[in-house]
Amino acid sequence: MPNHSTAPSDDVLDHIKAILGPGGWKDGAEAISYFDDPRGRFCGAAFLVVLPESTQQVSEIVSLCNREKIALIPYGGGTGVVAGQLSIETENMLVLSLERMHSISEISDDDCTVTVQAGCILAHLHAAADEKGLQFPLSMASKGSCSIGGNLATNAGGIQVVRYGNTRDLCLGIEAVLPCGSILSDLSPLHKDNTGYDLKHLLIGSEGTLGVITAATFKLTPLDPETVTMLCAVASPAAALALYKKLRLDLRESISALELMSDFGLELVASCFSDLKKPFEQDHSWYVLIEASGAKGITDQALDAMAACLKTGLVQDAVIAQSDTQRATLWRLRENTPEANRLSGAFVSSDTSVPISKVEAFIHATCAAVKAINPDLRVNTYGHIGDGNIHHNILPPQGVTKAAFLKAEPDAAERIRMVINDATVQFGGSISAEHGIGRLKTQDLEAYVSPVKQRALKAIKLALDPNNIMNPGAVLR
Repeated sequence: MPNHSTAPSDDVLDHIKAILGPGGWKDGAEAISYFDDPRGRFCGAAFLVVLPESTQQVSEIVSLCNREKIALIPYGGGTGVVAGQLSIETENMLVLSLERMHSISEISDDDCTVTVQAGCILAHLHAAADEKGLQFPLSMASKGSCSIGGNLATNAGGIQVVRYGNTRDLCLGIEAVLPCGSILSDLSPLHKDNTGYDLKHLLIGSEGTLGVITAATFKLTPLDPETVTMLCAVASPAAALALYKKLRLDLRESISALELMSDFGLELVASCFSDLKKPFEQDHSWYVLIEASGAKGITDQALDAMAACLKTGLVQDAVIAQSDTQRATLWRLRENTPEANRLSGAFVSSDTSVPISKVEAFIHATCAAVKAINPDLRVNTYGHIGDGNIHHNILPPQGVTKAAFLKAEPDAAERIRMVINDATVQFGGSISAEHGIGRLKTQDLEAYVSPVKQRALKAIKLALDPNNIMNPGAVLR
């Protein structure tokens, strides 16, 4: 949708600053860090970064922006990779950061819930829940910097979706400021509420285009007495899924994470991080990082199940963490993958999902299509195989820098991106699994999502945000 936002007058800027008080805004050199893209592809822009410290201040700012037709971008931890938090075409934007709204206001043992402000860092919520003998089971590599508001705005997935679902599945209530400045306050811990449309689910995943999420109430779960973490070598992605099917019979809902990695990917991480080593004496084609948690005895059950899989050859080899330190090391092999890709010059990074039954065929088809463009390209395939979310990261040929390759083949990145998208749709998948649409995938949304859905999305946007002040240019063009 077109962005018709206007630059604020000095009087309006003074009004904004008066609402916030001293320390409530940043501009010039102080604001530069808010314009960084995590993958270093471009730099954002804005005329001012504001840092409200209450929902009331957010409401006053949004109301003023709506009246003056000033566009704003809700900002969380800045870890988004599809430019949902960055204006890359105009500086005629206001960045609204929730970082000062970071309190964890209530943890209820009886309800097994937590109410938290949107600026809270995910890892801080983990720590607070842990102190109460509870856990918030949303987790991802960026947990030390991503914020709860950003997790909600993108409906983040992460590594435990296979057991606990996406952020949406963990959220019971929400507080948000709508584009008109009104405050929608519905932080109740109710598990059942059928009083009309469920507005929290409309706002979750909307990427800041329908309002500013300021707080939420989430489900917590008791800490499991036992956790077992295993890195298994398998022959193929199909074998990884067969292993998952077998373990589900033995361990049921105790499986919380199932991460696929290739030998190339493991080698890449080991080469970029000197303190990490491949844990097997012999190389294997594929690996699955599996974690199961549950009541006492789950470790023995998992070890028995793994012994049976080794005996039949479904698993070729396995490393089982014997301590928290070893567990953390195994997870670092997976969680450091995005940084290893970046350090190694990845110039295409996909985020797609396909039905679990089609993962193997999808991987073969996409890798073949990439190699057809240039047989020397390197493909690092990994992802959350238990929910069909597969990432392809494309690296230049060995010994060739990213800059040199893109200079020699300037259209390669777009061609590769499109063949991955085409294969995704061919296999009945989604072009955006967990990162959202942002500003970088708006054309893809138009190309691959049905006209009926697009019309519905635009009608909702127009109804709630007729002045198009909320993150214009994100999700919908």
